[in-house]
Amino acid sequence: MSNIPAAPDSLICPAEMIFDHADIQARIDAATANSPTDADIRAAVVPILTEARKRGMDAIETGFAKRPFEARPVTRAYTWLTDCIVITALDVATRLMHPLPDSADPERLALIAVGGYGRGEMAPYSDVDLLFLTRTKISDWAESVIESMLYILWDLRLKVGHASRTIKDCIRLGREDFTIRTALLEHRALGGDLDLAAELDRRLRKELFKGTAPEFIEAKLAERDARHERQGGQRYVVEPNVKEGKGGLRDLQSLFWIAKYLHSVQDAADLVDLKVFTADEFKNFLKAESFLWAVRCHLHLITGRASDQLSFDLQVDVAERMGYKDKGGRRAVEHFMQDYFRHATATGDLTRIFLTKLEAMHVKSEPLLERIFRRTPRIKPGYKVIHNRIAIENETAFLDDKLNILRLFEEALRTGMLIHPDAMRLITANLDLIDDDMRTTREAQRIFLDLMLKHGNPERALRRMNELGVLSAFIPEFEPIVAMMQFNMYHSYTVDEHTIQCIRNLAQIEKGELVESLPLASRILREGVNRKVLYVALLLHDIGKGRDEDHSVLGAKIARKVAPRLGLNKADCETVEWLVRYHLLMSDMAQKRDLSDPRTLRDFAKAVKTRKRLDLLTVLTVCDIRGVGPGVWNNWKAMLLRQLHRETAQALEHGLEELNRENRGAEAKRLLREALNGWDPAAIRVEANRHYPPYWQGLDTATQAIFANLLRDIPDDEVRIDLHPDENRDATRACFALVDHPGIFSRLAGALALVGANVVDARTYTSKDGYATAVFWVQDADGHPYEEARLPRLRKMISKTLRGEVLTSEAIRSRDKIKKRERAFKVATSITFDNEGSEIYTIIEVDTRDRPGLLFDLTRSLAANNVYIASAVIATYGEQVVDTFYVKDMFGLKFHSVPKQKTLERKLRDAIVKGAERAIS
Repeated sequence: MSNIPAAPDSLICPAEMIFDHADIQARIDAATANSPTDADIRAAVVPILTEARKRGMDAIETGFAKRPFEARPVTRAYTWLTDCIVITALDVATRLMHPLPDSADPERLALIAVGGYGRGEMAPYSDVDLLFLTRTKISDWAESVIESMLYILWDLRLKVGHASRTIKDCIRLGREDFTIRTALLEHRALGGDLDLAAELDRRLRKELFKGTAPEFIEAKLAERDARHERQGGQRYVVEPNVKEGKGGLRDLQSLFWIAKYLHSVQDAADLVDLKVFTADEFKNFLKAESFLWAVRCHLHLITGRASDQLSFDLQVDVAERMGYKDKGGRRAVEHFMQDYFRHATATGDLTRIFLTKLEAMHVKSEPLLERIFRRTPRIKPGYKVIHNRIAIENETAFLDDKLNILRLFEEALRTGMLIHPDAMRLITANLDLIDDDMRTTREAQRIFLDLMLKHGNPERALRRMNELGVLSAFIPEFEPIVAMMQFNMYHSYTVDEHTIQCIRNLAQIEKGELVESLPLASRILREGVNRKVLYVALLLHDIGKGRDEDHSVLGAKIARKVAPRLGLNKADCETVEWLVRYHLLMSDMAQKRDLSDPRTLRDFAKAVKTRKRLDLLTVLTVCDIRGVGPGVWNNWKAMLLRQLHRETAQALEHGLEELNRENRGAEAKRLLREALNGWDPAAIRVEANRHYPPYWQGLDTATQAIFANLLRDIPDDEVRIDLHPDENRDATRACFALVDHPGIFSRLAGALALVGANVVDARTYTSKDGYATAVFWVQDADGHPYEEARLPRLRKMISKTLRGEVLTSEAIRSRDKIKKRERAFKVATSITFDNEGSEIYTIIEVDTRDRPGLLFDLTRSLAANNVYIASAVIATYGEQVVDTFYVKDMFGLKFHSVPKQKTLERKLRDAIVKGAERAIS
């Protein structure tokens, strides 16, 4: 009979529902009673165990669905079910398939669980890691038992990792390989010769673990750093790996491995007795571990495999399984991910505390360069230095003055030292000292502003204050955005981390580190702005996020209360409030409007009013975009912002009347004549007279020169194309010249969609003699200009499409797909009509879900309704896109009629809905 262990206490459902040992044993004995061969026995046993395992897995999943946060009872249940299956397979192999004759010498074979299975923590599809231990070289009998048992487990579709070794092998291999050593650290005897298993335990401690703690710890920490680097290097990765990522389960497991190696602890609770963690810290350990394990188990159950990557689509599913609901203007998935990131932060805090304890015990070495070149800076009275970290000399005296909480961060920045975890512990335990009285003292305001303005590294202070809860205590309005995830593909960070990244960018610009990539922002700061206003505005610009109200409007209301509390005067407070209220204005104008339209610039100049505000808003906008995530900032956005700043500054200085079409047209023609040097004067006159005013203000001279060459002696049946990388804009410029006809913009958009080009900006003009001159700026799938080598194929594909050799509406079906992991994003469609933003066009703004064929669908719908498209500006924010069209009706008039607008909106919405259905089919 197999020796099934007693069921542990507190499983997620009754043990008999997971594995009814007596019933299964009886069924196996009955089924194998007349089985003459090993193959017959296996054939009889596998269906019984398959059914038993499925019944057990279903029972655990049902229990977990009722208590979706209770991970420990679940991981114990999966471990116990696996134990029952594995031990039953061992029993079948040794009792029924390969029994030893009574006369034979007793063979010694121990079956041992190692790794996570040995630790007793299993998710639904975790690996089953087994060690078959023998005293000497494996005998024929032992080999037969192992082989038969493994075939049974493989037939059950278990993912088995296995090794057959002697004790001597284990010690030798454990010395050479830290992965093997870690797996052996967590071994647990399952069956067979238990005396042999006990001997392994004794000899591992004596011959492998003893005296080797420092090398093991260094290896584990190096492994951890490498793992974090592979997973993105920071805690707030938007699609985190629950197991391997920073702040994930592996970090908690590493702490326990090291503690076990050092102190032979068998339970994480022993870390409190060893004074590694306080009771409260251990509670945080348990909460984080339980939450992360629950998430991991839900991930496995949703995907039906060992999946640990919390991708966007799975985040939605896990949040639903765990019972999160939409509330307070935020989706359930955002509430779930905020909890996730807060637990990941707690894991980071615990890791930091633990590592410092190791340093204090001299079992973790400091980096070599730090040891060689360390120069301990002079510190102020009340502090001391422990292991090159700033610590508190007398905790009671420190707490007597509440302001010391802020002074600690100031001293850390001044000296460049890290804060000792014991000092961090003291602060987190006494956050209640940060009250209204403390917040409003002049000294507290000075220290806080100096942390941002004085020491050149505000990011470090703010991030540590945020992690310890000091930032939220000092500015309570900041607390709701801590670890708040924005569930979209645009933002790479949580809202609080995005805020800190923005301030980091500002500090880098101030230090002159980004002059080459950000010449305008660098010049503005070099010439002097109100730094206090800029830093406070950046700190507060997204503080209103996550509520039902527009976050810019709510943020401005919050800034009106917070800015005076930080010691700003009335004028500075008003400027901060204005910057927070309109922090998206410049970005929206630059990316969603046609900057060649004088009305755009006039409206923006009227909103900004002064050069001082323009400069402040420009720097804030640059930092805000760069703080969104890697790869979001590019030359295209830089060029748009520089153009908007330059022309607005000129208008504010010389008057808004400077921004008129006549002035621009005359200057554009003069520059073109210079560019066409060598042309016959008569040909230049033809070119200068063939275009309407919008053409002259809408295109730069280089593009106008290209069109002049394309149009020269063009036959009516020819389409001329010029493709050229525009490095200044991070895009490829595609110019088309051809006889004009209705729907030309849509045909060009379709051709570009078919070749996989993303349109970021487009203009089309009709000449007086009936030719269309259309220019599109496009990027490849990675957001870069097309390489020179790819341009001939691009040209060939576009030409075939324009000649009608490819039917765009049919061909695009296979290209216009939304990836599975991106389907979880919901973007509401908004369509607005604006007749005030341009003097001669109606501006139609379509804000909706992005997909490859969207621009083609929208422009085709507009063309079918006799809408003339003069230009399109495309702004993409992850999965969201804002397509802005400057249009006229067939008579050259704006769309003033509300019924016409409603009809057009309905047609555009139909095109979006049908296209979206096609994209996910």
